[in-house]
Amino acid sequence: MSQAALEIKQAGPLALIQDAGRFGVGHLGVTQGGAADWIAFYWANWLLGNPLNSPALEIVMGGGLTLEAHGEVRLALTGADLAATLDGQPLAPNASFILRSGQQLVFQQPRHGLRAYLAFPGGLDAPRVLGSHACTAREQLGGLQEDGQPLKAGERLTWQGNTHEARKLPEHLVPSMPTSGCRLPLVLGSQAASFSGSSLFKAFNTPWQVDNRADRMGVRLTGPVLNGSLTGIISEGIPLGAVQVPPDGQPIVLMNDRQTIGGYPRLGALTPSACAALAQCLPGTEVWLTPISASHAQADYRRQHAQWATD
Repeated sequence: MSQAALEIKQAGPLALIQDAGRFGVGHLGVTQGGAADWIAFYWANWLLGNPLNSPALEIVMGGGLTLEAHGEVRLALTGADLAATLDGQPLAPNASFILRSGQQLVFQQPRHGLRAYLAFPGGLDAPRVLGSHACTAREQLGGLQEDGQPLKAGERLTWQGNTHEARKLPEHLVPSMPTSGCRLPLVLGSQAASFSGSSLFKAFNTPWQVDNRADRMGVRLTGPVLNGSLTGIISEGIPLGAVQVPPDGQPIVLMNDRQTIGGYPRLGALTPSACAALAQCLPGTEVWLTPISASHAQADYRRQHAQWATD
């Protein structure tokens, strides 16, 4: 009997295979990659009882992505509401569902959020490169063809495990998509003192807009101009969520596919949870930067992981 599979009947603008990321290779100039909304990604795998790092599909914008089933499979969908339909019937995120042979799963335009995650039993079959399945287009790593590129029409997806009894996501743990006025906690960095007092006041007391110049490398925020005494620094390593301020004074939040080093002064870095929220913000969304201590950020991160560890 042939293996069950999903065929890509129509490719959307950006559907990538992702896991938690590629770590321990930054010294080679290789970036982290991985699911931009790591919280939604983990919940998708949790719903199927998978190891949380199992490779899944990150679907950006939807854009008509159409998957047709060859065989029966239980999948899980989390993250953004991309107006998904199963044979024309609406399909809500944050739950698992059965896809039967011949049925089509279609993703359209975003209703809430930007990125949806589709998990498969045991995780998707995909080559492991430098310890990860994550797609990074700039480095041409990951993906079905090991070139870091999005899915293409005609390609087939298979998976590593069998369908198990589905879990249900507790109502109080269902992650909500960010709305206008979203607050993004930020841990101040050592270069924050180089910014003028008025700039620091504006940074944390004025709303920012998510610019349309946003991708998996970075998200530009538009708002008040931030001025400081440093126009450049010796290039140094860049963590996830680093908030760089180039000469035009408009911050850029560096995301999963960021470069590994940079020479612009940094206001600090968003917390991992804030990065996940920002990854779901459509252009034009209003966000507020909120200072937070490193100890509070660490406690928040531990609380988030405890939700999966207690099942």
